[in-house]
Amino acid sequence: MGAKKKDKQITLACEECKRRNYITTKNKKTIKERLEISKYCPFDRKHTTHKETK
Repeated sequence: MGAKKKDKQITLACEECKRRNYITTKNKKTIKERLEISKYCPFDRKHTTHKETK
């Protein structure tokens, strides 16, 4: 089970510490806007908002 051909790999960065912590995939044809997900930041040691970077 891998990523589909249309899925692109994106990087998520923490809003508080600005570090790039996570890599995930998204289908750019169905999701046009940038992702914004609440995830755990190991550097801040708490859940923070992570946004898609360029």
